[in-house]
Amino acid sequence: MKKVFLSAFTALLLFSCQNDQTTEASNPEASAIALRGCASQDVLTAQLKADPTLAIRMNQIEAFTTEQLLSGRVGKLVNGKVQIPVVVNVLYKTAAENISDAQIQSQIDVLNKDFNALNSDYNSVPALFAGVKANVGISFVLDKINRKSTTKTSWGTNDAMKKTAQGGLNPTTPTTKLNLWACKIGGGILGYAQFPGGSSATDGVVIDTKYFGLSGSGSAPYNLGRTGTHEVGHWMNLRHIWGDANCGSDLVSDTPTHNTANYGVPAYPHLSTCSGTPVEMTMNYMDYTDDAGMYMFSTGQKNRMAAIFVTGGPRAAFGI
Repeated sequence: MKKVFLSAFTALLLFSCQNDQTTEASNPEASAIALRGCASQDVLTAQLKADPTLAIRMNQIEAFTTEQLLSGRVGKLVNGKVQIPVVVNVLYKTAAENISDAQIQSQIDVLNKDFNALNSDYNSVPALFAGVKANVGISFVLDKINRKSTTKTSWGTNDAMKKTAQGGLNPTTPTTKLNLWACKIGGGILGYAQFPGGSSATDGVVIDTKYFGLSGSGSAPYNLGRTGTHEVGHWMNLRHIWGDANCGSDLVSDTPTHNTANYGVPAYPHLSTCSGTPVEMTMNYMDYTDDAGMYMFSTGQKNRMAAIFVTGGPRAAFGI
């Protein structure tokens, strides 16, 4: 399952030039139900075009991450853990979009289960991947809920929901708190996140109201809170498992090379046609499968996430 790491610069070029929207026509196994759509890569591409210095910062983060992985220092945080305070910003036009406190808490609960290997389907990981399935060991606590009534029917992906001046809500203390925005995104997008290195003024994760948490307006097959898990993975510097390119690299050594995104709940084993024809890790949170089809992070992903929280990392302020 070992993958060749791209250089930070080459990886950044790859990420900025690829579009992560894959059509149903190129994925015959995809169901007629709307496909999972994550706009994180598209948003990153737009940010790189708007801010030439972002590429420099992200290259520095990749170099730092690689150094931490090679040194074996990742995971050795002060007190050995990270607890993330979460601020949830609810933007609503309709009563259904004004999701309840209980629905918000259910998303926090899902994050805590998925990032601590407490999800009920964790033991469904096939034997082939059992040796690399990981307890990430990062926890989340609800810090505050902000609510705002708006006239917008949808927000798109230009970060307007993160700006009070544009009718949204500015992030609260984004250097030490994870901000989530719950709103109607539109365009078939379930959510998107900002990778480490971006502006603190837009830092955080956006999740469409219909796919936030477990209850209320949750819409199957994306009603188990895994959109939040997937997007927070991006916020912690994880890439899509197929590397946003055919047989691309996600910069993680223990995830198999995927042809492209997977949808639905693929039958196991699902073979890649990439070099070595590996069995794809379709149950990984960073694929595009249904919520019921994703239930693991790998050890390599855990270490990559841990690297951003160590001293000198882009999210070191979150370490406790």
